[in-house]
Amino acid sequence: MATATFNGRVIAESDDIVVVEGNPYFPLDSLDKGVVTTTEHTTHCPWKGDAAYYTIEVDGEVAENAAWYYPIPKDGAEMVADRVAFYPAVTVAQ
Repeated sequence: MATATFNGRVIAESDDIVVVEGNPYFPLDSLDKGVVTTTEHTTHCPWKGDAAYYTIEVDGEVAENAAWYYPIPKDGAEMVADRVAFYPAVTVAQ
């Protein structure tokens, strides 16, 4: 079971992890939606598409734009559909 932890709290947990470019992607439905808010921040990956971001807040500790996902992945990047990955502010243990 893989876990994603921020400020001492598990914010995602799953045994269905996909690793892409060294980043573990958790199923979106494994993410605790009570600790995230969507942001305006976006980035573009030439082969995966446009990423959207979440800011994470746990017990007053905030990590802005620390989680990303691809709402509509490009063809060939279906493996990241409905999945979320995290920047190093979140500790991922597999």
